[in-house]
Amino acid sequence: MLRSVVHARVTPDAEGGYVATCEEIAVVTQGETLDEVIANLREAVALHLEGEDLAALGFVPEPTILVTLELAPAHA
Repeated sequence: MLRSVVHARVTPDAEGGYVATCEEIAVVTQGETLDEVIANLREAVALHLEGEDLAALGFVPEPTILVTLELAPAHA
């Protein structure tokens, strides 16, 4: 069965921005804001998958991106 979702994780980085990492494909990107990192993630995933045989990679023709945001507790 083909997957319809590419999973990504967004975490804060040491300089105050954010890093997005995909779990199923080799994509890592960053941004200074959440909006920027998400825009960069969309672009990076699209570029990575462009021209690829998505079925051979295990994905449907137009997979969506499911993003998990990881934040440290406020008291940490």
